Amino acid sequence: MCRLSAMTSDDYFSPLENILALETMKEGHDGSGLGLILKDLGGEFEQLKKYPIFSGICSKKGLEDLDGYMESQGFKVKFMWEPKIKPMKGIDARDHYVVNVYQYPDEYRNRPQEEKEDLLMRTRLNIRQMGEHDESIFAFSFYPDVIALKEVGDPLEVAEFFGLDKDPLKAKIVFAQGRQNTNYAIYLYACHPFFIQGYGSMTNGENTAFVPIREYLTSRGFSGYMGYNSDSEVFTHILHYSIRQLGYPLHYYKDIITPLKDTEMEQRSDREAVTLMKKSLRPLTIDGPNCVIGFTPDGTTFMVQDAKKLRPGVVGGVKGKYALMSEECGLDKAIPVRDKTKDIFPMKYDMVIVSPGAREVKVWNQLHF
Repeated sequence: MCRLSAMTSDDYFSPLENILALETMKEGHDGSGLGLILKDLGGEFEQLKKYPIFSGICSKKGLEDLDGYMESQGFKVKFMWEPKIKPMKGIDARDHYVVNVYQYPDEYRNRPQEEKEDLLMRTRLNIRQMGEHDESIFAFSFYPDVIALKEVGDPLEVAEFFGLDKDPLKAKIVFAQGRQNTNYAIYLYACHPFFIQGYGSMTNGENTAFVPIREYLTSRGFSGYMGYNSDSEVFTHILHYSIRQLGYPLHYYKDIITPLKDTEMEQRSDREAVTLMKKSLRPLTIDGPNCVIGFTPDGTTFMVQDAKKLRPGVVGGVKGKYALMSEECGLDKAIPVRDKTKDIFPMKYDMVIVSPGAREVKVWNQLHF
């Protein structure tokens, strides 16, 4: 199993808080990797929210290729940041951990947001393809107000390696995953969290329905549905497909991945809609066990479980700061002062939703709509 540590706040905080929570859950991950996504950035990035940020890893050659390609596409560097690496035993440092903020090409500056997002996705995929054959470039994300950092090693040691204990980065939403290397060789594109066009997720579990889901998504004609070095990446893409492509409200994500039985649908006020959804989107039904934590572009965060409910998950906190964790000890580390009687342990019909800015948390239940 892996361990998940997500936090959302109305104020900026360090990702080290997530990683210290992961440390308390260490029996659930083997220290083989850390993945981080930061959203709604503070510090040096607070005044740069409208500009796209490329996050990735490059060799010396890869960085030259990246710079040449971006210049040829009309992207101009506005700001550059790299972590101040502290050498750590057992972590092989790459040449460059790249976090570059760019100005849009001139012809795109006044284009609609959706066109800009499609440009950024195509650009990221092209960069990934450029460096994938020799691992000279890993392209994790290219989107405004989002940073992704990933590396192989124990999460706490990776945090120190990146200098995160010095508080160089802050955000209002941070997702962190402590990886357990079970199903695949250690490969950074298999490291959670995953991200596409404002949507992100990470998963603890095993998606045994991976192949039919992958085949369905790749048949949609959308170039971003690719990669799949982890069976969990499809959860991010289903989220994107459900909301951005189909235009559904967030709670229907739960109905898509874990549809109700026909008899259970009868009590739903929208039973005709969910019945049709179940028939038309059946290939996206998951078969866990899985606990999924995700976020949407507006800063909403959520946790869902599949019907098997064999992976731990808990949500709790105070107004203005909530944590979504694999285990209660992680929540205790992240937000020790809270009303623990209000902690939420979602079951198979539940979707726990934390509103943007961590203003409130609510449980949406599939049976009571």
